Amino acid sequence: MDKKYLQSIRTDLLGYAQKRREVIKMSGDAQQHSKKAIFALQRDDKAGADERFALAKTLFLDLEKKFKKEPGLLDEGSYRAALEEYVEAVLFHDFIAGKSVGKIKNIGIDSDAYISGLCDVPGELYRYAIKSATARDFEMTKKCFGYAQEIIGELIDMDLTGYHRNKFDQAKQALHKLQEVVYEVSLRA
Repeated sequence: MDKKYLQSIRTDLLGYAQKRREVIKMSGDAQQHSKKAIFALQRDDKAGADERFALAKTLFLDLEKKFKKEPGLLDEGSYRAALEEYVEAVLFHDFIAGKSVGKIKNIGIDSDAYISGLCDVPGELYRYAIKSATARDFEMTKKCFGYAQEIIGELIDMDLTGYHRNKFDQAKQALHKLQEVVYEVSLRA
């Protein structure tokens, strides 16, 4: 046996496994920061959300820089899940801030991650609409419903299948719940 060759394979495999663990750890941290940004936004803590966004963004940029020569590592499920959560958080933030919702700059986000994150936004809009209705901010409740309708309107033309279809169905359920909230609010307003 060519022990030198086998040692090089062993080194490659162990090196990849170590890098993979690093991607999983950093991705988990980025995902957690994104979740906490959403939670802060739900409580109208914009400064707290901005802090979490900055931490998540730094982690993503570090991962991209560190592993750009090994793109397979950035196809790991943990990294993909963290990207989706970040997209959801940024799009929800932009809605609350009254910004135009579109491309997320400075981080490499592909179409799959973007659509997956976008599909999760109506669920956050539903929670925010409930909070707004409770505070008797019926205008914001209706605004959440309108934005969720707009999201569904865009997604419906994309012929989503598989994983994206499941996420789209969840988005439609959130829209339906939002519709019920707006109906209830209209009866009381």
